[in-house]
Amino acid sequence: MVSAPISVTYLFDPLCGWCYRASSVLQRIDALDEFSVTLLPTGLFADNNSRVMDPGFADYVWSNDLRIGALTGQPFSEVYQRQVLEDRTRRFDSGPATRALSAVAVTEPSRELEALAAMQRGRYVEGLDITHLEVLARILTGMGLSEAASLLLAQDDGLLSHSRERVKVAQAIMAQVGTGGVPALVLGAGKARRLISSNVLFGGWEGLIKDLRAGK
Repeated sequence: MVSAPISVTYLFDPLCGWCYRASSVLQRIDALDEFSVTLLPTGLFADNNSRVMDPGFADYVWSNDLRIGALTGQPFSEVYQRQVLEDRTRRFDSGPATRALSAVAVTEPSRELEALAAMQRGRYVEGLDITHLEVLARILTGMGLSEAASLLLAQDDGLLSHSRERVKVAQAIMAQVGTGGVPALVLGAGKARRLISSNVLFGGWEGLIKDLRAGK
């Protein structure tokens, strides 16, 4: 008898540097049939939670990114620093990318994690502004996700409502398991949900898989 896949909920924000580091780990988990991964953006830096990219905040973000890069080997390019962090015309706002991922979730749900990784690579390596709808649409179109790109650019009420609901669910789960930060992995559903320590997420692969399997 084949067991049901282990439910794994990934809580994240598209502009979180540690979430960028976690993407490759999530892709490895998602590739295993024994796990069923659901992505839920938390709105941590979205819309009303966004902020101005002033020099002080940009310096803080860059120093944090460099720390992540030094600890993990994840690339943060100088092009990203110049074209994204030094751009004072755009806010630090993950709302557009959150809605772009919701458009993928509606049209090609199996590719949402891939789309997130492409957006993160576009920002941190290629220096693209993923707070801009047209930039996000080009990334999606380049991946063959033209339907999601069109839905994003239309910004219709259905997409906006769906995106808000996903954030609402994510925030409710965060409150349930007692975490205020991302990235976070949550096992199970309903009252049986439990949080996986971020130390495990960024530790060794074997240890992470062992902990996930223990959540059956």
